[in-house]
Amino acid sequence: MQKIVVEGGRPLNGEVQISGAKNAVLPILCATLLADEPVEISNVPHLHDVVTTAKLLAGLGATITIDQGTIGTGSESGIVVDPRTVNSHIAPYELVKTMRASVLVLGPLLAKYGEAEVSLPGGCAIGSRPVDLHIKGLQALGAEIVVEHGFIKAKAARLKGARHVFEIVSVGATENVLMAATLAEGTTILENAAMEPEIVDLAECLRAMGAQIEGEGTPRIVVHGVERLHGGRHAVVADRIETGTFLVAAAMTGGRITARKARPDTMDAVLDKLREAGAEITCEGDRITLDMHGKRPKAVNLTTAPHPAFPTDMQAQFMAMNCVAEGVGVIKETIFENRFMHVNELVRLGADIHVDGHSAVVRGVEKLSGAPVMATDLRASASLILAGLVAEGETTIDRIYHLDRGYENIEEKLSGLGAKIRRIG
Repeated sequence: MQKIVVEGGRPLNGEVQISGAKNAVLPILCATLLADEPVEISNVPHLHDVVTTAKLLAGLGATITIDQGTIGTGSESGIVVDPRTVNSHIAPYELVKTMRASVLVLGPLLAKYGEAEVSLPGGCAIGSRPVDLHIKGLQALGAEIVVEHGFIKAKAARLKGARHVFEIVSVGATENVLMAATLAEGTTILENAAMEPEIVDLAECLRAMGAQIEGEGTPRIVVHGVERLHGGRHAVVADRIETGTFLVAAAMTGGRITARKARPDTMDAVLDKLREAGAEITCEGDRITLDMHGKRPKAVNLTTAPHPAFPTDMQAQFMAMNCVAEGVGVIKETIFENRFMHVNELVRLGADIHVDGHSAVVRGVEKLSGAPVMATDLRASASLILAGLVAEGETTIDRIYHLDRGYENIEEKLSGLGAKIRRIG
C-alpha cells in the first residue's frame, strides 16, 4: 500500500495552481445524464472520485471522452459526456460503494428516464450522512421510492413541480432534487437549500444546458421545469478546499505562497480565520497571496457550519495549524459526529489536544516530531501532511488512498513550493 513521507522544517514559498473542485465536478458529471446532447466539462481535476464517476456513467451506457490535458502546464483536462447512449438506469454497488456522491445519479436518471435503481452509497467513515433527505425531496416531486435489498428504487412517469422544505441543510440532497426538478412539470421551490459555491456551480452548468433556475446560493431555489435539456459547456469552479489547504500549509510553515486560478469570493470564512491567525492576505482577481513573514501562527477558535460559515472540510487542516500555533484554540464540529478521527494521529506527532464531545481544545506546542501515522478520511489525510511539514524529522502517512479521492498531485504541488515530500510503495 502506498504511503507518503514528509520531511518537516521547510517554509513553503512560491506559486501553486488550484484545480477544479472535487465537490463541484461530481454532481456536474451526474447532471450530464439529464441532457439529450453531449455536454463538455472543462477544468476537471485528476482525482480518483472523478474516475469512479466516469466509470459509473459509462456503466449506465453514456459515452465518455476524456481529454487528459497536460499536468503542470496549465492545460486542464476535460470530459465530454454523451448521454444519448445511456441504456441502463441501475447504478451497481461495486461502483457506488467507494463514493457517496454516486447517489447523485438518482435524481437525473429518475427525471430523464422515469426510473432509477441506485445502490446505497459508501465513502468516508466520517459519520452518518443519510440519504433519506434525498428520498423525501424526490418524493415531494411525485416519485414512488422504496429501499430494498440495498437499493434505492425510484419511479415516476413525470416528476411534478412542488414546494419542498429540507429538514436540515444538505448539499447532496439539494443537488439531487435540484437536478431532478429541471425536467419536472411546473415550478419547484426548494426551501432551506444548501448555499455552497458548488451548488451555484451546478446551477450554472444546468443553466448552460437550458435549465431555468433562480436563487442558487440562497436558501430558496426556484426551478421552472423544461421539456428537455440540450448539450452545453461548463468550466468547473476552483476548489476552495484545496486552496485553503495550501494556504494553511504556508501559514503553518511561516511561508509565503500565491494560489493561482483560485476563487477568493468562495472563501470568506477561511480567509478571515487565516487573517486572525496572523497571515497577511491579498486577493487580486483569481490570485490569493498569503504571507506569514516568517511568524508562527496564532491559535484560532472556530465552529463548523453550513456555508457561508466555516466549512467542515477545512476543520482538520486548521486543527493541524492550531497544534503549532501560539495559544489555545477551541474547534467545534457541528456537521459530522465522527470527524475528530485525526486527533489521535496528531497526538502521535506530539500535539496537545483534548476532545470533549463535539469540541476539541488544542494547545499549541513549540514543535511536533515526525512519526508513522495513519489517515482515516480525505481531509484527515491532508491534516497529517500539513503536520508533517512542520514536524522534526520524517512523518510517514499510511492509507493515503483517501488523499487521491480529493487532491490532485498534492506531492508535486507541495514539492513545487519547497516541501520535501515523496510517495513510496
